Amino acid sequence: MDRAGVGRVCLALPGATLDHPFGDDHDAYRVGGRMFAIVGGMGGLSFKVSDIAFEVLTGEGRARPAPYLARAKWVHLDDPAAWPDDELAQHLTIAHGLIAAKLPKTQRAALGLA
Repeated sequence: MDRAGVGRVCLALPGATLDHPFGDDHDAYRVGGRMFAIVGGMGGLSFKVSDIAFEVLTGEGRARPAPYLARAKWVHLDDPAAWPDDELAQHLTIAHGLIAAKLPKTQRAALGLA
C-alpha cells in the first residue's frame, strides 16, 4: 500500500483526521486528537498495535519497534507496499480502535464511536 492508500484507509475511519505536526513530509492520522498512524517522509509507516501483535510482528521480523514509540507498542514498516493491502488496512483499523478506546466516553460519542 502506498502513502495515498494509507491515507484513504485512515481517513475512512470514523473521526479520523490528518495533520502534519512533524513537517509537511510526515502524515499523522489521529482520532480524538491522538495519533494512531504516521507515514514518514521516506515512506515508512508506524502504527499502534496490541501488546500481542507487537510481540508477534517484531518477533517474526515482519515489523520493527517504532523509533520513539516502541514503549507504547507501536511498530514500524520500512516498506508498507510490501504488505498485502487488506492485511495492512486491518492493522490500521485496529490501531484506530485501540486509540479510540482510550478516549473519554463523551468524546467517543461526539465522534460517532459509540
